[in-house]
Formats: sequence, structure tokens, C-alpha cells
Amino acid sequence: MITLTEADKDQLKQKGIPKKQVTEQIEIFKKGIPFVNLIAAATIGHGIHKFSDEDKKKYVALFEAEKDDLNLLKFVPASGAASRMFKALFQFLNTYNPANETINAYVNREKAELIRTFFIGVEKFPFYEPVIKRFVEKHPDFLNLPDHFQKYYFIKILLDKDEFDYGSSPKGLLPFHKYKTHPATAFEEHMYEAALYDESNGVAKLHFTISKEHNNDFDEEMDKIQNRVKEKTGVSFDTSFSFQKGTTDTIAVDMDNKPFRLEDGNLLFRPGGHGALIENLNDQDADIIFIKNIDNVVVYKYKQEVAQYKKVLAGKLLEVQHKSFEYAKLLDETSPDEKKIAEIKDFLKTELNVHVKFDFDKYKEIYQIEFLKEKLNAPIRICGMVKNEGEPGGGPFWIKDEDGNISLQIVESPQIDSNNKFQEDILKASTHFNPVDIVCSIKNYKGEKYNLLDFVNKQHAFITTKTKEGKELKALELPGLWNGGMAFWNTIFIEVPLTTFNPVKTVVDLLKPAHQVKDK
Repeated sequence: MITLTEADKDQLKQKGIPKKQVTEQIEIFKKGIPFVNLIAAATIGHGIHKFSDEDKKKYVALFEAEKDDLNLLKFVPASGAASRMFKALFQFLNTYNPANETINAYVNREKAELIRTFFIGVEKFPFYEPVIKRFVEKHPDFLNLPDHFQKYYFIKILLDKDEFDYGSSPKGLLPFHKYKTHPATAFEEHMYEAALYDESNGVAKLHFTISKEHNNDFDEEMDKIQNRVKEKTGVSFDTSFSFQKGTTDTIAVDMDNKPFRLEDGNLLFRPGGHGALIENLNDQDADIIFIKNIDNVVVYKYKQEVAQYKKVLAGKLLEVQHKSFEYAKLLDETSPDEKKIAEIKDFLKTELNVHVKFDFDKYKEIYQIEFLKEKLNAPIRICGMVKNEGEPGGGPFWIKDEDGNISLQIVESPQIDSNNKFQEDILKASTHFNPVDIVCSIKNYKGEKYNLLDFVNKQHAFITTKTKEGKELKALELPGLWNGGMAFWNTIFIEVPLTTFNPVKTVVDLLKPAHQVKDK
């Protein structure tokens, strides 16, 4: 047990965090978090579906036939700042002196190929003209400056807090694409995309999770763009926002697993990571929810293909949902015979990837039915998977938990024991990558919402080492939204093409074809 002062108790009360939550989190620090136990990589035919053209047409048709009877929603985590996107540019400003060397000398010395690529394509960035305009205002003689001075000041204006300050801006509000009439933000592109597959009866609903400090900025951007997007698409938009809840902040501890205290004596709490957004998702009310990250967008000419695959995933969801609802209702209202029990068990195994233990048939019928009910009464997620071409991040695997249950999961590399050769071999055998392309159902057959917090595996959290006020500490991230946050959902993986995955992790990703309006 931890001892809390009266000031600590007041702090917890203000944040809305119960003492029990803090105690549980400190126990996690003390015990550590076990690595996941990989059984096999999910591959085509073994956990991942690969659809034929006929399959795709069938699922698109199914979705389009039913969408106007459904409440659709697009859920976009969008609170992240763009600091990582400009990491190499910040490093350039901190380590480069234009009075001492040329850009080429710096690139060769630091092996900074990203800087070279940035300047080769600089005129293609959607922020190029605005930055140059500001450059001329500040330095009317900029054309007379040596080339390496021009480049240095360009990046300085782009990132300086008193100028464009892009490194502190939310990624969703940065200009991503340069159209003839205007630069489009990632936020705007999500609205265009939503009009193609998230529309029901002429309305597309979107929900963005954002930071409180950027609330007004998103409101201003929405006011500026929604009429333009509506005119182009013919779709109206119902857009809402939420913030990561302070109650999901996690306690930090020192290296002895005691609560970390700031110099003023207060306990240190830190944001719980994107896994905290399961609370925001839990607050939504929709029949089908599309989940996609803020930076994974494309210019308009590529949107139809992206939308097509969203409809494929949604159609597959509807197919399995219909059958799942039918069986769940039957189990509630009747006493199924042995043949029907076997049929439902087969559906769970073959369609929802539920592992049914080998001795299931030896259970008493009442326990068989109890098991089937439990497995059917869970949220369903259909996850797109792309072929792995070296992108960092999570992937699809079969894992076994501490109770011997086998399931399909999205697993991040820090969850895998890199010192275990068997686990490493499975990781190396992985063929696909998680692009965060999810279509899900969060209601039962009665239309009642599940409490999504009941389906989180708290053992899939993350412990990281940080520093604060010059001292080391341990920080706890909650189970990731699509990792441990959805661990007990029914899961289906489907291969989608790489063309549907176009994230902007670094600024030079904006130079890729999917983010360029003009073909070169």
C-alpha cells in the first residue's frame, strides 16, 4: 500500500483519479509487464484473409445496400503534435552553422540524407510559398544571401515559435497537400475521404480526439473548410471533438517504484498514451465506426481506391455481424441442440478466429452454451493489414495468454522478448504490418453498447524510462488503443494494398506521390 498525504488526496480528487487506480498502477511497476507469448505470425490463410475481386465487389455491395439504415462514424485520433515529423529539421537548426560550412558539407558530415531530400523537393511542399513570402518580408534581400543561408533561414522560419511554429502545431492542422486553389490540411482531407464511405443519408459523421490547447484552432479550421468540402462532395458534416481524459493519466514512479514527486512536492501524473482513447471511443454511439490515424491521408485523386477498401472492410463486418447477432439471439431465446451448438462453434472458429479448446465437446451443454454466449457477446473489429516493407510499428500475430487462450492480436515490437530466439524467429516470419485501418462494431444484437473498458487487457501496458527535473523516472502507458485496448474483441484481419497506407511520419513523406497533386 502507498501512503498519501492530505495534499496527495486533494490532487487525486481534483484529477478524478481514485486511490485504487494509483495503487494498481504502482503494482504494475513493481511486478513489471510480461512479454506477450507469440505462437505464430498471422499470414495469408493463417489469420489474414486475401479477397478476390468478386469478394470485394460482394462486400462493397453489401455495405452500400445497408449504409443508409446505419449510424456511421469516422473516429480519428488527432491530438498528436508534429514535433516528431520535424525532428531532423530541429536537429539541423541545433547543429548547423551556415557561417562555418555548406549544407552539403553538413549532410555528408552528419549523414543527414533527410535534409538533402527536404531541399531537393522543397518547392513541392504545400508550405513553400507561405514561408518564402514571410522570408521576403523579413529579409527583402534574401536572393542575395548565399544558398546555404537561405536554406537555414527557411527552416528557421518554418519552426521558430514566433513564426510558423510547425513543430508545436497539431499534425492535423498542418498543410499536407498543395492544390491549385489552396493548401489542404490533414483535417480537411479526412473530411473529403469521409464523404466517400462514412456518409449515410447525405451526412458524414466524424469525431476527432484533440488536445485542449488546440480546440479553438480546430474549430477555426472546421469553420473555414466545411462549406468548401460540402460544395465539392454534396455531403453535410456532423463533426465533434473530445479530449483525452485527465482521469486516464498515469502515476509516474522513481527507479525504486515509489511515487515520483516534483520539486514542489506534488505527485507526477503523465498522459496515458493513445490507449487512453478507448475511453473516448467508449463514449461514441454508432453502428459502424471507422478508425484511422490523422496523418494517413492522400490527395483527392487517390481517395476512391482508399474508400473502396473501407467499404470492403465494412461489408465484411456486416456479414459476420449479421451471423453473430443471429446466433447470440438464438442462444438467448432458445435451447439449441447439439447440431446447432456445433454450427455456432464452427462459426466462432472459422469466421471470428476464436480459439475453442480441444476438450470443448466434453463440457456439459450448459457450459458450452455459456462459452458460446461469452465469445459472441464482444465487439467486432475488422483490421486492414498491409504487406510489411520495413515500416516501424505493430503487426498481426497469434498469441497465447497466461490462461492458455489463443487469439489474434496486433502486437507492438516492445511487447516481444527480443532475447528469446523463438519469439524473434516468429517476429522475423511476420509478413504484414498494422496500418491502423479498422472498421468496428461496438453494440450487441439488441442495439446496446458494450462497455469497451471490459475488453481491455491491462497486462498489455508499456513501461518506459523518462526524465523530469533532471531525475530519472518510470512512466506507464496504458494498453494501446488497437493493441491491449482491444485485446478481448473478436478480430478479423484482411489484406489491403499498400496504396491505402500513406502516413506522414517525417516531413519528407509529403514528397511521396500519394501526397503530390501533380504527377511528375
